[in-house]
Amino acid sequence: MNNKPKKKQRKKWQRVLRKLITLVIILAVLGVGGWIGYDSLKSEYTTTYDAYTASIGSISNSLSFSGSLQLVNSQTCTATANTTVRTIYVSEGDTVKKGDKLMRLANGDSFEADFDGVVNQVYVEKDDDVTAGTQLLQVADFTHQKVSVRVDEYDISEVQVGMSCVVTATAVSKSYPSSIASINYISASNGNVAYYTTTCYVDVDEGVYPGMQVTITIPQEEANDVVVLKEDALSFDADNNAYVYVKNESGEMETKTVEVGVSNGNYVEIKSGLESGDTVYAAAKTKTTSGLASLLSGAFGSTQVNEPTGGGSWGGGSRGGSSDGSGFTMPSGGSMPSGGGSMPSGGGFPGN
Repeated sequence: MNNKPKKKQRKKWQRVLRKLITLVIILAVLGVGGWIGYDSLKSEYTTTYDAYTASIGSISNSLSFSGSLQLVNSQTCTATANTTVRTIYVSEGDTVKKGDKLMRLANGDSFEADFDGVVNQVYVEKDDDVTAGTQLLQVADFTHQKVSVRVDEYDISEVQVGMSCVVTATAVSKSYPSSIASINYISASNGNVAYYTTTCYVDVDEGVYPGMQVTITIPQEEANDVVVLKEDALSFDADNNAYVYVKNESGEMETKTVEVGVSNGNYVEIKSGLESGDTVYAAAKTKTTSGLASLLSGAFGSTQVNEPTGGGSWGGGSRGGSSDGSGFTMPSGGSMPSGGGSMPSGGGFPGN
């Protein structure tokens, strides 16, 4: 008996069966993927509002640069020849005036103060033999000093000679008024950024010495005794107009336009639209899952997505953390959405 036709027929059906199984698997994968995508579109959203309170305060912004104090006037006396110290008229720590005698040598050389200052060091004693070039004493003016700071290419247009500034000695927490005396527009580059040297002079108190770190602050805009609000409370529309959320008499959220003024990057002046004591809100969108997504989140971890506090934007406006910790949650549109993530009774999947 010839069994070859039967074997060929059986192999043919096996090939057909394998193709059918492959097709079923592909359809199943596509179906599950489509359902997950559909269920994701059905996810529900609630809106969290963070509360902020307007208050009365003063606000200003400024440019700040760091540097260190340097001597303006310093005098070091040295011997011009091999000789002997005959007379020393001063001691370390003495205050001297311009023209006061400092020291006389045996070869007839004598030294006087070139400016008002303090004898910082005396290196020799009377009758010491010295050689040419030997340092004898040093006078310094510790009252009148200078500070040079580097201003990068992004800020240099904001700095001009003659602008008022404040020099603050960090270690002793003392501040002194000054002004920008000069700007060197020949740049010194650091990587891809150009820097320009800006110098100012300052009269300081006793105890503030060369080398101490200081900050130069150049005041810009300022507003005193005005309504101020945390900048995180503001949102902006497509035309960059500022607004906030307020609650109406029904307890629902509505937008209110405000006019802003001086800002320091943390707080902003509110010129109109709010009064001191008004409470406003900033919104954030929160996603909650439902249907199959809820089932998957239980098996593989939560899929809830919360916008980070203190940053991000929604609806064209910025949002940050609550200024007073009084944030609360309100459903989008003023009512809780139905079907909030619960599985249908009986554990089955919805038919649509």
